[in-house]
Amino acid sequence: MTAADEVLSRDWLAKPGASKAELQALQDGVSVELPESYIALLALSNGGEGPLAVQPYYFALDEADYVLRTAQSGRLEEFFPGFLVFGSNGGGEYIALDAREQSPWPVVALDMTNGDLDDTVLAVAPNFDAFLELVGIESPDLEKAP
Repeated sequence: MTAADEVLSRDWLAKPGASKAELQALQDGVSVELPESYIALLALSNGGEGPLAVQPYYFALDEADYVLRTAQSGRLEEFFPGFLVFGSNGGGEYIALDAREQSPWPVVALDMTNGDLDDTVLAVAPNFDAFLELVGIESPDLEKAP
């Protein structure tokens, strides 16, 4: 079972997987080499959402075509240069690959309202494989409401 398959067995609301054409268009259309585990997740769940075991505690995966359109538009590059946004927490933070250095790129959270990269970058996982180990799992730090 792959890490992407394991996500689907957790607390994850999956959408139908991306087609091979959608995945190829994404890979061809962005300026970074995408992690294989990211492509595998999109093949199984082209979009979806669920808890995240660390801050920002929730993850909403963007669909492949949305990631591609956003990357090609350059609209986020002005404020977040060197990051490939592939989702959010649904409440004001992007989830992105930090491609400012060499691969494998860390996964980070970015405050959507703060373009100061010294303030806004929150490390989530050292790479996408480690990130997948956190997806679909409630944080033990969060108290459950009665």
